[in-house]
Amino acid sequence: MTTVQLTKDNFEEEVFKSEIPVIIDFWAPWCGPCQMMGPIFEKLSDEYEGKLKFGKLNTQDEQEVANAFQIQGIPSLSIVKGKEEVNRLVGLLPEDELKNQIDKTLAKLN
Repeated sequence: MTTVQLTKDNFEEEVFKSEIPVIIDFWAPWCGPCQMMGPIFEKLSDEYEGKLKFGKLNTQDEQEVANAFQIQGIPSLSIVKGKEEVNRLVGLLPEDELKNQIDKTLAKLN
């Protein structure tokens, strides 16, 4: 599964109206830790296909959306179900820790 590039124009449809929870990677091109998180995020998008939608939002280009989520540090990962943020993870996480956090969050939602 590929990640969805999120913008203010498609955010409502891709996130708030999604039938499954969405994990949003708030990132920027100049952010080194964000670049390191990218391949982990992409890899996990395959593992969670059908259970969790993966989206990336460039905070540099989409400041309005990032501000609405009160993003203060990147990378930040936000798991959203409907219009509610159910978990936020800030900073670069190793793959196993990220999977653990995703699994815990999905278990709470089911």
